[in-house]
Amino acid sequence: MSDRKPSTGGGISAALALRAATERIRAAGSASPRLDAELLLAQVLGGGRESLYREPERLLSAAQTARFDELVARRVAREPIAYILGHKSFRTLDLMVDTSTIVPRPDTETLVAVALDALDASTTDPPWAMDVGTGTGAVALALCAEHPTVRVVATDIDPKALELARGNAVRLGLDHRVQFERSDLFQDLPRGGCFDVIVSNPPYIREDEIEGLQEEIRRWEPRQALVAGPDGLEAYRRLIPGALPFLRPGGLLAVEIHEGRVEDIMALFHATERFADLRVHEDLSGAPRVISGRERF
Repeated sequence: MSDRKPSTGGGISAALALRAATERIRAAGSASPRLDAELLLAQVLGGGRESLYREPERLLSAAQTARFDELVARRVAREPIAYILGHKSFRTLDLMVDTSTIVPRPDTETLVAVALDALDASTTDPPWAMDVGTGTGAVALALCAEHPTVRVVATDIDPKALELARGNAVRLGLDHRVQFERSDLFQDLPRGGCFDVIVSNPPYIREDEIEGLQEEIRRWEPRQALVAGPDGLEAYRRLIPGALPFLRPGGLLAVEIHEGRVEDIMALFHATERFADLRVHEDLSGAPRVISGRERF
């Protein structure tokens, strides 16, 4: 194979190829080596993972073996499996991903749930939401997919991320309900308090925490989407007060957070003296994951 360990060679069975790849990926430190190997081989063979068990003795061609070797070598280098496959599931969606954005994570589904609850309670028809720092478009598109009438403005500072998000919207048939805008948080947007809900999963990693992150994140994901200065609060200092001119009276701002910075972020909400009904929302593991507040009116 490409890292100079013995190659599987043309004509090896799917079962043996999986076994060899699993051991290589395990040795590289992956937490899910068998699953990784199955996903990569299914990608090469063009079927689902279940097909690997229906036909374990299926022989790989030389071209398939070479392609599998290439993908396994990328995973051995700790490239995220989502980047290798080019897509990632998020709630009900299958999203295209690339290195212009972070990989959508299950943690962020809490942010979607909080936003959906607020949209369901809205009396505006249709309700409007804004997703600040949309990345792949995961949150914005999940809101459109799961709420029947919401309209969303999705922003990002990175034009490559916006191109990816637009592509996801078109592929999912949701582009007629999402407007994409390039902006550094709210800086480049026309002001107008028309949004029922504003959501954001901003950068929140401290500069001194980056080396402690998983290698897949530290080495491969875009740093500007992860790191927010020496205390991890730089984005929130602009985001929380910056949202106020865009919210309707009583509108909701919900932000994903680092579980170790609840008090700091709550203090930023309080400092505006403009938010009420502040709440901390836990993710499925019980960790604090989202803080929300409503604009006073």
